[in-house]
Amino acid sequence: MHPEIIQDAPGMCPECGMNLVPIKRNGKQSTEQDEYDKHAGHSTTAFIKKFWIVAALTVPILAYSEIAEKIFSWQAPQFPGYDYIILLLASIVFFYGGWVFLAGAYRELKARLPGMMTLIAVAISAAYLFSAYSVLAGAKHTLFWELSTLIAVMLLGHWIEMAAVSGAQGALKELSKLLPDVAEIIRNGKHETIPLSEIHENDLLFVRPGARIPADGTVTDGQSEVNESMVTGESALVAKNPQREVIAGTVNGDGALTIRVTKIGERTFLAGIMRLIREAQASKSRLQLLSDKAAFYLTLVAIGTGGLSFVLWLFARAGFGFAVERLVAVLVIACPHALGLAVPLVASISTTLAARHGFLVKQRLALEAARNIDVVLFDKTGTLTKGEYGVIKIQNAKIKSQNDNSKLKIDENEILKLAASVDSHSEHVIARALVNEARRKNIVLYEVKEFARIAGKGTKGIVEGKEVFVGGGAVLDEVGIKLPKEMEHEAETLARQGKTIIYVVADKKLLGAIALADVIRSESREAVADLKHRGVRVAMMTGDSEGVAEWVAKELGIDEYFAKTLPHEKSEKVKLLQKKGLKVAMVGDGINDAPALAQADLGIAIGAGTNVAIESAGIILVRNDPRDIVKIIRLSSATYSKMIQNLFWATGYNVIALPLAAGVLVSRGIILQPAVSAVLMSLSTVIVAINAVLLRRIKI
Repeated sequence: MHPEIIQDAPGMCPECGMNLVPIKRNGKQSTEQDEYDKHAGHSTTAFIKKFWIVAALTVPILAYSEIAEKIFSWQAPQFPGYDYIILLLASIVFFYGGWVFLAGAYRELKARLPGMMTLIAVAISAAYLFSAYSVLAGAKHTLFWELSTLIAVMLLGHWIEMAAVSGAQGALKELSKLLPDVAEIIRNGKHETIPLSEIHENDLLFVRPGARIPADGTVTDGQSEVNESMVTGESALVAKNPQREVIAGTVNGDGALTIRVTKIGERTFLAGIMRLIREAQASKSRLQLLSDKAAFYLTLVAIGTGGLSFVLWLFARAGFGFAVERLVAVLVIACPHALGLAVPLVASISTTLAARHGFLVKQRLALEAARNIDVVLFDKTGTLTKGEYGVIKIQNAKIKSQNDNSKLKIDENEILKLAASVDSHSEHVIARALVNEARRKNIVLYEVKEFARIAGKGTKGIVEGKEVFVGGGAVLDEVGIKLPKEMEHEAETLARQGKTIIYVVADKKLLGAIALADVIRSESREAVADLKHRGVRVAMMTGDSEGVAEWVAKELGIDEYFAKTLPHEKSEKVKLLQKKGLKVAMVGDGINDAPALAQADLGIAIGAGTNVAIESAGIILVRNDPRDIVKIIRLSSATYSKMIQNLFWATGYNVIALPLAAGVLVSRGIILQPAVSAVLMSLSTVIVAINAVLLRRIKI
């Protein structure tokens, strides 16, 4: 089944022949360029309406059928021309109720891809033409009741199937509902309400508490917490203040926000997600390609088997009517609907599940490959680490007491407070890291006077009447202090691990040292442990020194690492692992890692944020959380299992049902009537649909 069929003019669905109806954008029909979507028509009562009309017409047809007389001993009143009235009713059923199947068959044959619609069309056409000829020729035996009940059951089966899978393919429509219909804009200091289509870049929008954010933008005023669960899959609220980015469709919390619009239309994050889902739903996995081939060959087998059974029963002198019944039953029972639905529906649901959990599947082949990954190769910076400096350790120096000759250690928080106070006037990345750590610990900073930068060495200022220096080893030379031996060994060890050492000096006395480094994400430890628990090896590459790589690998328990790796060498590391016969998943930021992502068996871009246009990755993680890699593998395994289950049911059902429909066990009194065949075919389709929908219940 196609997840979405869209065209820019009215017409009929090329899959089933239903009339296409206009799509509505944000509750309003498009006026610039109407688009027509088959699912809008299908989601109405069109099929069920046809079913009820056909069912009503079937009642009198059944009343005058042989089956009514045999089962209920009912003899309908005879009157001149009643058989022509039944022919008229059956003709209405055939052309009105069966038109969707006839139109669908025409399109399948035109595309040289005979399938389900072709089989149904041939079956109902054979039954109708034979019966019409019988009436006009004055013969008694007809297949009108089989024809009408068959069409009724097929219409009902289609409706039940759509009801079972209605939520499975609604990802795009659900995403489009996330946007509000209007936005509150600030113009010349006044608030106006405008339609979403009138928003432009750089407009100032006012978002009230509890409202949905109408466009991607940057907060210019206000503080609040925003629910971004539709983006990240996490229910925790995200704090927003000036300079923070917000995403269209997310829900504002208790505070009011003023945002400046940065992206509109197709450039927004939400539009990017919708584009990726369309690409994923249009792409096919290996199993889907297999099921498509199987459905095609099953169609040929069904036509061949039906034709052969028809000829054999004629030779067996079973009667022309009985032979036609067997032909119709075989064609109906073999309809590859369940087989055609088995894989695409599971894939559609898994794509939607992925989006809900914060990762976007661009290629279904990528998701399918995840379950077979042997090793996950992480790029260190920004993936396993935050890509920004953080305080790792604070070391106290011993200073002489003013009262006696004993040595004292300054409190760690006091050392940080002095350093952060002086560096609060600096924009250096190291200075920002110190200030951020002080804020995290709720440390109130001192007032600093006479702040000055010391080129290539650090900073200084007067704090509480003391001259305080903050900087690297060169600061010690600046004030003429030699590093104590008890601190020298520790400093060398930390330096070998790639950490930056900042010294704090007050009134020419060394108070202590602060070690900073690229902070390892707390989630990284859990991710590595989970991957190894699943039997997946973990490797890492980085452009940092051997010491830094060794330290990070040891901290996280990583099996293998590559240090001093330049950007253009990253794809070579992937090839190196592949030469060992390993299936490699490469995890990077999608920018300088692009060649490696493309080379890997599975490319995963992590921390893409609002940049959803990464072409080199098969899967994109919205947030910077390596634990999502495990989720991808779990979803891949669950998706594959559901696909196999559905394929097994769809094919196994046909293996058993086809011979019965052909009449192999007629001698034992076992025979499948066309209407019973239709019930079984529809039932198999519904079972496959329900089994696919159960995928939603898995916890990844």
